[in-house]
Amino acid sequence: MTTQRNADYAALILRLALGTMFLAHGLLKVVVFTLPGTVAFFESTGFPGWLAYVVTVAEIGGGAALIAGIAVRWVSLALVPVLLGALSVHWGAGWVFSNEGGGWEYPAFLAIASIVQALLGAGAYRLNLPVREGDKAAYA
Repeated sequence: MTTQRNADYAALILRLALGTMFLAHGLLKVVVFTLPGTVAFFESTGFPGWLAYVVTVAEIGGGAALIAGIAVRWVSLALVPVLLGALSVHWGAGWVFSNEGGGWEYPAFLAIASIVQALLGAGAYRLNLPVREGDKAAYA
């Protein structure tokens, strides 16, 4: 039986999983691949190098915001283009992540999960920001 409480906890679990994934991938670009390496990779795939910085900040900042439960609907939607970009890079590698170059199923699934998160909202244990009464739904 689905109750509002169950739905709130389901949204929380999804939010924490997505936030952790985005944070981990953003930090991977800084710590492991380094920003110059990430810029070179973006350029090798046909994207402008400066976009590597935008994506890295979006992943780290967006992941942290999701974990904290800040503006979850907007953050989730804002991260969908990042995932669609990743999807386009991995599209040619085929379905399975173990293929050379990785598969496209992971970024596709994460894009869908981000849309679901935007529809669900933040769920339980979110950080509520002081906003005007009419704006509350935008931050849930």
